[in-house]
Amino acid sequence: MVPPSSTPPPNPQQIQQFLSSVLSQRGPSALPYSEDTKWLIRQQLVSLISNYPSLEPKTATFTHNDGRSVNLLQADGTIPMPFQGVTYNIPIIIWLMESYPRYAPAVYVNPTRDMIIKRPHPHVSPSGPSPSPSPNPSINSSMTSTYGQHPPPPGPRVAATAAAAGYPPSPYGRVQHPQHSQARPTSTDDAAEVYKRNAMNKLVEMVHGDIIGMRKAREVEMEGMFSAQAVLRRREEEINKGLKEMQDEKEGLEQQLQVVLMNADVLDSWIRDNEGKIKNLGKKNNNVDVDEAIHCVDVLSKQVLDSTAADLAIEDVVYSLDKAVQDGVVPFDQYLRNVRLLSREQFFHRATASKVKEAQMQAQVANMAARISHFVS
Repeated sequence: MVPPSSTPPPNPQQIQQFLSSVLSQRGPSALPYSEDTKWLIRQQLVSLISNYPSLEPKTATFTHNDGRSVNLLQADGTIPMPFQGVTYNIPIIIWLMESYPRYAPAVYVNPTRDMIIKRPHPHVSPSGPSPSPSPNPSINSSMTSTYGQHPPPPGPRVAATAAAAGYPPSPYGRVQHPQHSQARPTSTDDAAEVYKRNAMNKLVEMVHGDIIGMRKAREVEMEGMFSAQAVLRRREEEINKGLKEMQDEKEGLEQQLQVVLMNADVLDSWIRDNEGKIKNLGKKNNNVDVDEAIHCVDVLSKQVLDSTAADLAIEDVVYSLDKAVQDGVVPFDQYLRNVRLLSREQFFHRATASKVKEAQMQAQVANMAARISHFVS
């Protein structure tokens, strides 16, 4: 016999929170009960604890006869057993198997070290289950308190449930029960109270089902909204990217427009400056001087013209020498000497033209910058 516990009974709200937490877990840590029965299991455990505050719901590992281990719910604690005017606290463990509530739970006597089971006992074997198993199809052998009735107070009768379901013997020790023990009949609630409690449980189950349906519908709606939001965000990114490209293209076109405007201005100036010369050339068609047909605008342009003309002239001379060597008109040693001299002179003309072009480019950039500032202002 276990003395009454001095610790206060567990808080019903904490028990409900604990059961809701463990029964709502998903993944590898989820308890092996079907989803449509978890609400009923929670209600029955809450009702059991409310009728027997000495019991406490827990989760623990249960090992089957075939060696399989599974994490299950259990109610661990003591139940009162009146005997000859004295109430004894019998330690038991009620296991809710995977098939609960379709099949009855497994109930074991959990004796302390100084307790043994009387031999021979008519209802409990030395290991904790019933020695003479008998089928018990009732699913409420230890949970009838849910429907307004108390389970049988003596441990030996509820222990028969474990052996009837084919569960392994208890690994606990032995318990010594008082001799000639007789269980007192349990008291039943009023029929109206039972009907009221059943109606409330049914109503709670219906409300729970409606809540689950509404939650699933809202989850589907939220998933659709999240998908639409993702599409809108992707389109927003595409629109922003396209807008940036259009802005960059606009800036590039504006720069090209400035260049075109500057070139048009330059061409207009050149036409105005050379319009009179074109008329004079028309009057002197028969006496056109090639050197007078084109005038350089500045010294740099004249240097480029002279260097380019000399470079092309040397190119023609080298080509003529190649033909002469092939025809045998010019000796090969004289050909090499002349080509060497011409190549050196051609190199200097090309270097001069390159430097002059670079100076012209710098001047043109400075002129464009001045024109841009003029247009901007």
